Amino acid sequence: MCLAIPAKIVEIKNDMATVDMEGTRREASLLLIENPALGDYVMIHAGFAIHKIDEAEAMESLRILRELASFGEPV
Repeated sequence: MCLAIPAKIVEIKNDMATVDMEGTRREASLLLIENPALGDYVMIHAGFAIHKIDEAEAMESLRILRELASFGEPV
């Protein structure tokens, strides 16, 4: 199964971005995104930003991921 995670672009240097995923920062390639800008939300998969999404969609995706993760927590 493949999973893409929403993240916010917080820094851009050449074709690489620093993205924030709920407080965790990672580097991601921007080679697959047209006109990336600071503050854009993107889906990250395997170190690449694969497409832009709006903030509402990013927040909803994160909510669903948190909910799914909670099913694995012991009671």
